[in-house]
Amino acid sequence: MKKRGVIITIVVVVAAVAMIAPRFLRPKEEVAAASLPVVSVEKPRMGSLEIQTGLTGSVEPSDMVYVIPKAAGEVTQVYVKAGDFVQEGQKLLDIDTKQVEGAKINLDTAAVSLQDANTNLQRMTVLYQSGDISRQQFEQIQSSARMAKLQYDGAKLAYDNQIEFSSITAPISGLVESFNVEIHDNVAQSNTLCVISGKGTKAVSFNVTERVLEGLHVGDSITVEKNGSEYRGAISEISSMVDADTGLFKVKASLENADSLATGAQVKLYVTSERADQAMLIPTDAVYYEGGQSMVYLYKDGAVTEQAVEVGVYDAEQTQITGGLTIEDDVIVTWSSELFEGSEVELYTGASPSGGQETAAEESGEEETEAEQ
Repeated sequence: MKKRGVIITIVVVVAAVAMIAPRFLRPKEEVAAASLPVVSVEKPRMGSLEIQTGLTGSVEPSDMVYVIPKAAGEVTQVYVKAGDFVQEGQKLLDIDTKQVEGAKINLDTAAVSLQDANTNLQRMTVLYQSGDISRQQFEQIQSSARMAKLQYDGAKLAYDNQIEFSSITAPISGLVESFNVEIHDNVAQSNTLCVISGKGTKAVSFNVTERVLEGLHVGDSITVEKNGSEYRGAISEISSMVDADTGLFKVKASLENADSLATGAQVKLYVTSERADQAMLIPTDAVYYEGGQSMVYLYKDGAVTEQAVEVGVYDAEQTQITGGLTIEDDVIVTWSSELFEGSEVELYTGASPSGGQETAAEESGEEETEAEQ
């Protein structure tokens, strides 16, 4: 029995050793060193940057006239219609202003008074020369004749105006774009009777904000798009007064070879609202903001340095730097959550033969291996 107990004890000890020994005999796993973040850098470059702003505009003739009556009345005759071409001075319509007859009566009355005054002056001249009337009397007669002439001239001007007001003519030669009246319509002095567009190039008018206005100048080029076609033009007028209805500034540009565009058509247009020449540029993705301050990360001697910068014009791809950088700085253009002031990084230099990323440290190691061989 005693021998049997010893055997059992030995078996238990051997089993325990068999279970524990592998743990001590297993080779220690090597702890992989944490890899440093790999970054790409670019140096600032000098160049130009334009910011294009898309707007909506309305096509109109370069010359357009809105015909408005100078006196109210009833339309008695119409001579043209929308779509007609008219010549300057051509009659468009007649209006019965109810004042032509009164003006004619006043003119006839003034004409009779003038004739009587002249006849009397002729008779009194003979009497004055013969000494039958005094100089004072003769001068009074002369004044009466001059007064009659002034009254006639005033009546003639009023009559001519009424004739002009009742007969509406084309102020320019061109196309009648719209004609809004018919016979027997009553029109007021605030009514637009018709719109005439002059012969010549087309134009486009559009509204801009104050920020966009600051970058626009007369002569600046614009691009207009409509139905897949593109047209070029140049800014011809810039209003310095805010439109009361829109709160914006009105701008007008002339277009080249745009006769196919219909008057009143809505078009998409692009203007250069901001421009920077000979500017220091870096990728926009390299700029981040911290507490309202624009910042970039720089690569210096294997570590990250934070640098505050001043930003100018920018778009989705490039940003103008107006202060804080030199042309020799290495700007980190890749983002990583491990980037912060003083953090160590490795510089990406290109693809390794195996297809992975090759860093500056790996290149240095390869050079040392080659030297040893």
